[in-house]
Amino acid sequence: MADDKKKFFDRVKSNEYYVRWGKNAFPYVTAALLLSLFQIVTLAVTGNPWGVSGTFAYWGAWIFKAVGGSVDKWYYFASTGAQATLEKGILNHPESWRNIGIITGALAATLIASGFKIKKIKSKKQVVAAVIGGLMMGYGARLALGCNIGAFYSGISSLALSGWVFAVSLFIGAIIGSKLLVKYFM
Repeated sequence: MADDKKKFFDRVKSNEYYVRWGKNAFPYVTAALLLSLFQIVTLAVTGNPWGVSGTFAYWGAWIFKAVGGSVDKWYYFASTGAQATLEKGILNHPESWRNIGIITGALAATLIASGFKIKKIKSKKQVVAAVIGGLMMGYGARLALGCNIGAFYSGISSLALSGWVFAVSLFIGAIIGSKLLVKYFM
């Protein structure tokens, strides 16, 4: 039985389609064209540009409501549109389905490319850096009313000046963040 599994996986790993579409990375131009196509389809189907982080605010609200909390008086959820979205639930929220698709698609792509690895945490500093970085990214995304997808990619593709300002700020922030990471956490 073990020999059959090994032969099967050896056959899959040597398959030219697996190597071309699953194992090797797409060229940057192909990835950019696919992202652009997804943006056009998203805009055409939903009437809204592609966004990711706003949905997480709704996920948090649904979780908070599930444990007995109320977000009805919170400014972010006070509008009739936000209240209607909350009443419909996660299964009737197209943006939630898109985020679930992004998460499961990223996991599937990693598994197909045999890139999934659980690594040992090197130090507590690494954990602290990851938690602080994640919290800062999430908070910054909400302050900017969008993550790099909504504020940057959708902003530029919609010919909004804010997208270009975000791009310059993102570049400067990446340089500063990289320097801080190397200085304090490496």
